[in-house]
Amino acid sequence: MATTAGAAATDETGKLIAVIGDEDTVVGFLLAGVGHRNAEGQNFLVVSSETEIPVIEEFFRKVTNRSDVGILLINQFAANLIRPLIRDYNKVIPTILEIPSKDLPYDASQDSIMQRVNMVLGLQG
Repeated sequence: MATTAGAAATDETGKLIAVIGDEDTVVGFLLAGVGHRNAEGQNFLVVSSETEIPVIEEFFRKVTNRSDVGILLINQFAANLIRPLIRDYNKVIPTILEIPSKDLPYDASQDSIMQRVNMVLGLQG
């Protein structure tokens, strides 16, 4: 039975991957088939220097409250713009994963999730 990528991504066994990031990151994931758009909205947000922080915060809140999203990938530079929201986020699903962007390397010391992991493992004082 043939299914479309959108149908396969939202069946009973799977959840969507949402993306917040720069244009290159978002387009890359869209080309990989991650994009999903319906009447309620989409699962991706392109962040540029013109994107206002309240827009990012609103999208973050919206996507983390969707039952069909399992993972939120966010460029670390965008995560830094909404760090208080991410620091206060305590749900397991959707899981938030901070990823590097093309222009900025990943810094584990800024990643709230890695800080929690280190604290649980006793690697942080």
